[in-house]
Amino acid sequence: MRAESAILDGIVGAKIALLAGARVLTHLRDEIPSIPFPGHWDFPGGGREGGESAEACALRELHEEYGLLLPESRLLWRRDYPSQHVTGGVAAFFGGRVTETEVATIVFGDEGQRWEMMAVADFLGHDRAVPYLRDRLGDFLASGIL
Repeated sequence: MRAESAILDGIVGAKIALLAGARVLTHLRDEIPSIPFPGHWDFPGGGREGGESAEACALRELHEEYGLLLPESRLLWRRDYPSQHVTGGVAAFFGGRVTETEVATIVFGDEGQRWEMMAVADFLGHDRAVPYLRDRLGDFLASGIL
């Protein structure tokens, strides 16, 4: 994995963009006014628990939300960004790949309305995609790692 930031402390959460070809794994957030970006398209991820690493956080959330168990080696790219939700916190963003066989095994959890393998171009141009995640996906794609 190629890390593009030396920030190691202050990680409060992680998100992961998993691509299968030209599609990315997404889910439509619930329509709950008290959550950030209700009714927007999101990526797997969430808050860090205890002293887990950013990688462990991203993969745990992926398992909880989609039922997928992937090894850390599937995380191909990482960049740390200022958290959008915790002042002074750092959010890790990962990029990786998922196979069509793995996609076929998804068991969607109870967070969100539904999941979708969305065309990358559609996510990048979607007015209901979480705005900062559009930017971060763009950074991943521009990295040349794929």
